Amino acid sequence: MCLIAVAWRAHPRYRLALIANRDEAHDRPAAAAGFDPDAPALYGGRDLRAGGGWLMASTRGRLAAVTNVRAGVPEGAMPRSRGALVHDFVSGSNDNNGFLSVLGPDAAQYGRFNLLAWDGEQLGFASNYPGFVQHEVAPGLHAMSNGAFDAPWPKSGHAVAALSAWLAAVPAGGSPADDAALASLFGALADTTPAPDAALPDTGVGLELERHLSSAFVLGTRYGTRCSSVVLVEEQHITFVEQSFGPDGVRLGRTRSRFAVG
Repeated sequence: MCLIAVAWRAHPRYRLALIANRDEAHDRPAAAAGFDPDAPALYGGRDLRAGGGWLMASTRGRLAAVTNVRAGVPEGAMPRSRGALVHDFVSGSNDNNGFLSVLGPDAAQYGRFNLLAWDGEQLGFASNYPGFVQHEVAPGLHAMSNGAFDAPWPKSGHAVAALSAWLAAVPAGGSPADDAALASLFGALADTTPAPDAALPDTGVGLELERHLSSAFVLGTRYGTRCSSVVLVEEQHITFVEQSFGPDGVRLGRTRSRFAVG
């Protein structure tokens, strides 16, 4: 399960600002955010089991992020990994419509997914559950988790509010991307407060698991939040900061890069 909040064309400095948590089994091998040794223009974390990634950006001014869709019993192994969608979009050259519109016929071959894709000009969304859909994302603040786009889940609202407050306090100039400046964003992503039962979604996994997954940060020995990320897209640069975690929320390393796009 994952959580993404994004501000699109909502700030004079940042064309796109995104905060995200990746939730996954702790024993699934992954590489922390960095430049891909096999594709040096790509930056982000990499899934070392199925390939691809969950959140990646490019020095050519592209970005993509994916979450799964929670809908009852897990679907099991699928012919294609949804992480490949992220890698293929960011490494490609098609615009949003050109990439997303051709996914439809093969969309069912991927695990249930929600996909955000930014081609440098437009931000697009696509999903294959319950059927294939795609649309442009309107300017403003949005959330994408494991249900419908902009579904009013408590943790989604929490993340959007934190990102909105941070952007409102950020000056148009300066360099507000050091650890101190980003502390409130990482703090919001680290919140382990469960949602009240009355506000929980019903995704077919039972009340106990809905409660466990309702917080922004999911704690667990075998499964939980593996990393928190902040990505800030300016006119000529992308700042990408990622904090990694081990089982039970133990803090591991933090990676940071600010690279030119063009």
